[in-house]
Amino acid sequence: MLVGALADAGANQAAIIDAIASLDVGAVVSFEKVKRSGIGATKYRVAVEESKTHRHLTPILKMIERANLAEPAKRLASRVFRKLGEAEAHVHQVPIEKVHFHEVGAADSIADIVGTAVALDLLEVETLISSPLNVGSGTVRTEHGILPVPAPATAELLKGVPIYSRGPALELTTPTGAAVAVTLAQRFGVLPPMKVTATGYGAGDHEFPDHANVLRVILGELTGAD
Repeated sequence: MLVGALADAGANQAAIIDAIASLDVGAVVSFEKVKRSGIGATKYRVAVEESKTHRHLTPILKMIERANLAEPAKRLASRVFRKLGEAEAHVHQVPIEKVHFHEVGAADSIADIVGTAVALDLLEVETLISSPLNVGSGTVRTEHGILPVPAPATAELLKGVPIYSRGPALELTTPTGAAVAVTLAQRFGVLPPMKVTATGYGAGDHEFPDHANVLRVILGELTGAD
């Protein structure tokens, strides 16, 4: 949803598509204009050739380093995966080099994280501020069985972060999304004083009855006004 929102706000879609192709991870991405509860949004679609490939952190970092990405995007994506690896290692009580990235290490999640890093670099975003995160509720099915929402890795990543639960009984913040937010956001809270230059909406998969299933980004220049 974040990649879709950043593309909706102006990040070059062709450049993101080419960047993901250069990973050679078995993922093909595309963008589609859709509506969610009447709100126009961009859906970032990831088609994968694999289903349950397990990867360790080091091969993922090497894959990112070899890809045709700008250096800032490589650094951002690598930081997110390291943060994710630390959380998984803590939850499973294993050394970080022994962590198996199950769903997280699959091609679609690699495309999500790298796509986000590339889009932020294309838009020359210097400061990222996030609203509190809606984690959802209920349970989620994983390779470790059915787990409560937020999933263990998500809960570990969100220590010290303002969260809430509202809406349908679904997982609304995944480990991947949590890792992106806590790694890249300078802080969590309300909008800062800024001059808005663009907005973008990224669509989720579901159509909810009570609210638009979109993630919004607001781009602008900080003004420092009170």
